[in-house]
Amino acid sequence: MIEIPSDLHPDLVPLAFLLGNWAGAGVSDFPGAEKCNFGQEVSFRHDGRDFLEYVSHTWVLDSEGNKVRPLESETGYWRIDKDRKVEVVMVRDQGVVEIWYGELADQKPQIDLATDAVARTAASGPYSGGKRLYGYVKSDLMWVGEKATPEVELRPYMSAHLKKVVTPEEVEAMAKSLGDLPDDGIAFFK
Repeated sequence: MIEIPSDLHPDLVPLAFLLGNWAGAGVSDFPGAEKCNFGQEVSFRHDGRDFLEYVSHTWVLDSEGNKVRPLESETGYWRIDKDRKVEVVMVRDQGVVEIWYGELADQKPQIDLATDAVARTAASGPYSGGKRLYGYVKSDLMWVGEKATPEVELRPYMSAHLKKVVTPEEVEAMAKSLGDLPDDGIAFFK
């Protein structure tokens, strides 16, 4: 179930499915880079203004699923207009700044994005643009990213399957919202 916070800016209601903390794993594979499984933590937050704050951290996993080392970090801001057009400004730890534009699908929580502008520092690796698809599927957040460089045409390079992370505070709030339940636990199901 998608919950819409009462203090969420009205323009952001179509993006409410993104809100919260997410964690999971995925696969990274791109020519010239290490192929690996990775772990990921993503956060989409809001403060009442007309954007979502986005933070993502990934790390390489070993064959047992243990963290080996950081892979990529991103931070950015997501907006949507009345026509369901989405814009994202993103900064990556590798020295890349991107502007993404896309659209929220009609009648389903799915966002297609493509880079419109890319700026790189001298220290960053080759990168000329990308595409991403985010989808909310059976209460999970899934995404796939495509990447292009001057040497490699646009191709998939990362994808992940993320589950919503529920904090102890959220569990407590949910319990309080249930009110008084029958003591025997059975009457609740009658």
